[in-house]
Amino acid sequence: MPTLSRRGFFGAACVACGTGHLGFSATPVQAQTPGWSPPLPGQRCPSRFGPNDRRGYMNLLTDAKRQAAARLITRGQVIELGHRLEPAMPFFGTRRFDLHTKRTFMNPEPNNRGSNEEIVISEIGQVGTQLDAFPHQTIGDQGYNCVPNDANATRNGFREMGVDTIGTIFTRGVMIDVAKLKGVRTLPMSYEITVADLEQAIARQNLRLETADAIIINTGWNHLWGVDNAQYVRGCPGIGIAAAEWLIAREPVLLGSDNWPVEVSPNPDRNASLPVHQIALAVHGVHLLENMKLAEMSERDVGAFAFMMQPLKIAGGSGSTVAPSALL
Repeated sequence: MPTLSRRGFFGAACVACGTGHLGFSATPVQAQTPGWSPPLPGQRCPSRFGPNDRRGYMNLLTDAKRQAAARLITRGQVIELGHRLEPAMPFFGTRRFDLHTKRTFMNPEPNNRGSNEEIVISEIGQVGTQLDAFPHQTIGDQGYNCVPNDANATRNGFREMGVDTIGTIFTRGVMIDVAKLKGVRTLPMSYEITVADLEQAIARQNLRLETADAIIINTGWNHLWGVDNAQYVRGCPGIGIAAAEWLIAREPVLLGSDNWPVEVSPNPDRNASLPVHQIALAVHGVHLLENMKLAEMSERDVGAFAFMMQPLKIAGGSGSTVAPSALL
């Protein structure tokens, strides 16, 4: 069995994982911040963008940044980064997606116009490839910029920072391929991606990180999507606390991955429940993009690209199913 340190794997060996993908065995160590707890309100608020800010790092996405992203489109090619919405998706708890075809009627005019519709029963904000808005997570009763959750939440959505307020995200995207760095198709369950892993992958891919990027992490976990859903939701590899803080220091507008929480799960510190969700959404104001489809990006060795995504205009929603794309 290979050993693992904060600087990554040494002599990692591939093993068959029983689901048609390759992984490797490893013994993880505590690479996250020991004994981490959320910063106190006086430490995290007001936001760097002021006490009334509700957009977080999206404030850094400028017209000039969008123009620079557009210049990355040189071939006119599109790679879709979102999964299909269907009942065969992995789900958590009571989340669901049911589509019922609604056949209407044949209109009486001589041209015989018929029509079809559908009724969808679903938690549309938190299924499939999805973007988390800030109200999705709190620290106690406070969300981003210490906005009280009880005052913000209503029966019909959130008064502030709903997913409908985010708008179109068009920026430079960067995919950091940690799975390929390790020479595997899929990182093993609960492997914590470290700062050293990110630095090594960025160096291997000859990438650079810039302000207002959409930073995407490839773990290979999407190979389980629709193949072994029980394994997919049981846990996953992903970034740890130190890696998340390191990435956020590079000022991205969002962090994304091909797993369901972006971060490692379960966290090596069993006293911490999805702490990167709190760090990104509640502390800093950085959106999370989950359940991405990144296999084609990895196969084609795509590093930097133009990234485009439009959340659904769900008034006051905590998130939105999305269909992001890489434009090459």
